[in-house]
Amino acid sequence: MSQGHLSPAEYEERAEKAVAAKTFGELDSLTDDLPVNQLTTAAVATSRRVNQASAGVEVITSRVAVMSGSELKGRVAVGEHLNAFAMMGGIEIDLRDAEFTSDQLTIRANAIMGGIEIVVPHDATVRITGMGIMGGFSGSRNAEGKGVPGAPTITVSGLAIMGGVEVVRRSPHGQGKMSLDK
Repeated sequence: MSQGHLSPAEYEERAEKAVAAKTFGELDSLTDDLPVNQLTTAAVATSRRVNQASAGVEVITSRVAVMSGSELKGRVAVGEHLNAFAMMGGIEIDLRDAEFTSDQLTIRANAIMGGIEIVVPHDATVRITGMGIMGGFSGSRNAEGKGVPGAPTITVSGLAIMGGVEVVRRSPHGQGKMSLDK
């Protein structure tokens, strides 16, 4: 709807059918005529799609939570793009211990009646460009801003419809709370 592929009435009708769906096939049919069908393909195939990096490291490229939960944390590899889609579910992405295989990471976070929390490293440069419709798309007080030279740049974009996407900056594990108000 935000990209002009559905009218508000069409979106509302499909959202009602999505809530009532009992199978992935029923969800799939709601997006077959839209350019976002990769989201349902990912949900059917797996909640985690990986690509092989040149060094043999699995690079995580997506997280999907449909009426469920998903998390990405710990020693994981992320590349240039990470897609997160939550429909009536929740996703927690914690990048503090992640291996960045690129100096730029774009996270496309879309939440429909669900929530996505993204924890970014304390030293990263962060940009938040998403939008909320009857929901919220925001960062905590210190989430957005410049990091230190050599640290990754993370751009978070997407859409939250009757849901929320929140970006928070936290210190490394075991170092307590941190303030960047200087």
